[in-house]
Amino acid sequence: MSIQKLKDRAFRNPEVQSEYEKLNEEFALIDTLLTMRKKSGLSQEEVASKMGTQKSNVSRLERGAVNPSWKTLQNYAHACGFEISMKVKDLNSERHRT
Repeated sequence: MSIQKLKDRAFRNPEVQSEYEKLNEEFALIDTLLTMRKKSGLSQEEVASKMGTQKSNVSRLERGAVNPSWKTLQNYAHACGFEISMKVKDLNSERHRT
């Protein structure tokens, strides 16, 4: 059986689908962080210096090895020359539309 068929079969399970979607959000955040730093042209060490922290902390943040606070995300974004905002989505209204 191919990997795609296994994946399709697994996604029929709502719990698997839900966990996958949660991870997708985490990976999207990590991708956003890496994109900000790449666009800024800064190294991890330079971002860490601007944040007043160590390079290892920036590395852990970019790997998704920590659960950062909102303040940490803001500091990272500002160090890279960006501003972040939060989007709120009403999940209940989404369910009622379908």
